[in-house]
Amino acid sequence: MIQGKNIRLRALEPGDLEFLYEIENNTELWEVSATQIPFSKYILEQYIENAYKDIYEAKQLRLVIENKSGENLGLIDIFDFDPKNRRAGLGIVICSNHRGRGYASEAVDLICNYAIEFLNLHQLYVNIGATNEQSIGLFQKLGFVFCGEKKDWNFHNGRFTDEKMFQRILE
Repeated sequence: MIQGKNIRLRALEPGDLEFLYEIENNTELWEVSATQIPFSKYILEQYIENAYKDIYEAKQLRLVIENKSGENLGLIDIFDFDPKNRRAGLGIVICSNHRGRGYASEAVDLICNYAIEFLNLHQLYVNIGATNEQSIGLFQKLGFVFCGEKKDWNFHNGRFTDEKMFQRILE
């Protein structure tokens, strides 16, 4: 468990099935998660059962963001883990009823420290839809720097949208 001032990041547990099912099947989040079809509880149960795999094997790590009273607030992911080049991608979702309270900032800070101390990473990057000003502001505030834009990268609701890439050098 990774402990912060107001939150902690912890591994997925079997009891998280309903929470994961709710997030993964929220169609409002599909645009940012590149999801196109709903996930069954069975598939998510299998995912949780295999979440024990080491990040070096799975090349990804998903952690639950929870408050001090154990309430699930969202998820944070390290993906595309590349230990040779010491970099990885980062993704985060905070449930809509918990946004705007600083949880995302604290979670990203915690995961950056974890990436330095335990994974020996040199950098993290994020991909954000060009119109997602809230996420762009969050990551810029946390030291992520704009490094490129992919034109017409995602197709959603009948149109193409751009995607911006930001990176943070951790050392």
